[in-house]
Amino acid sequence: MKEKNTRFIKNIIKPFGFDYCGIAKAEKLNEDARRLESWLQQGFHGDMHYMENHFDLRIDPCKLVPDAKSVITLMKNYYPSIKQKNNTPKISKYAFGNDYHEVIKERLHELIVLMKEQIGEINGRGFVDSAPVLERSWAVKSGLGWIGKNGNLINKQSGSFYFIATLIVDIELEYDDPFAKDYCGTCTKCIDSCPTNAILPNKIINGSKCISYYTIELKDALIPNEMKGKFDNWMFGCDVCQDVCPWNRFSKPHQEKSFTPLPEILNLSNSEWEEITEESFKKIFHHSPLKRSKWKGIQRNIKFIQQ
Repeated sequence: MKEKNTRFIKNIIKPFGFDYCGIAKAEKLNEDARRLESWLQQGFHGDMHYMENHFDLRIDPCKLVPDAKSVITLMKNYYPSIKQKNNTPKISKYAFGNDYHEVIKERLHELIVLMKEQIGEINGRGFVDSAPVLERSWAVKSGLGWIGKNGNLINKQSGSFYFIATLIVDIELEYDDPFAKDYCGTCTKCIDSCPTNAILPNKIINGSKCISYYTIELKDALIPNEMKGKFDNWMFGCDVCQDVCPWNRFSKPHQEKSFTPLPEILNLSNSEWEEITEESFKKIFHHSPLKRSKWKGIQRNIKFIQQ
C-alpha cells in the first residue's frame, strides 16, 4: 500500500504545476533546532520577531499534524523568461507575477482533496513559507538538493529559483534518501557578491543585513543610512546571490501562467514608480507580492535607492 500511495502522489504532482517531489519520514528536527536557536540568539533575524514564535512547531511536524508520518516536499519553478528593462528599479524574480502564496495554497488544497479521494481518509495540512515549517531542511531530507552557502536550496538539475511547499500527512509512505553531498565546493561567488555582506561563512545568513530584509521585512522604519549606495537599485527583494550561482545556469523558464510578469514590474522607471498613487498601486498589485511592502514601503525604497 505504501508503494502504491507513494507512486500515486509522485505521479499527480505535475498536473498541479509542481516540478519535483520528495518524501521524508516525519520526525523531530533536533539538529535544525540547535542551528535555529543559535541563529535567533545572535539576532540575525533583526525585526522579524515572528521567527521567534512557534519554535516547537518549526522543529516537530507532529505539532502541526497529530500523528504525522510523512513530510512531502514539492518544488515549483519561478524562473522567468523575460527580464526587466535596463535602469528600472530591480524586483526579485519571485515577485514578477501573482503572489505565490495564493497560487500554491490553492494547489495544495486541491492536492489533498484528490489524495483523500484516491487513498482514503488522510489527515494532512499544506504549508508555504509563511507557516512555521523548515521547508529547506525537509527538502534536503527528501533528496531534492542541498543548502547552498547563500542559504537557498539548490537542485543539481535546475538550480535554486524554486518555491518550496510542504505537505504533512498522517500516512506512511516510501521515503527518499536524504541529499548527502554539498556541491558548492570551494565556490564563494554568492558570499563575494552580496552587496551588504549578509552571507557569512558556514552557510549562516545575517538576515538583518539582507537587502530583502530592508526592502520587504522592515516595516514602518527608515532604512539605515549606512546602507546608502549598497542596494544596486534593488527596490523589492534581491537576487544577487542566486544570479551569480553557477548552478543557476541550469535554470529554465517556468510554464506557470499565474507567474506571468506584470508589465509595470518589467517597465516602470524610477520616476513612474514615484508618481504612482496609492489607489493605483492597490489596484495594479492586488495579487502581487509587492502588496506586502504596501505603497508606503515601495515609496520609501524608491527614495532610498535614488539617494
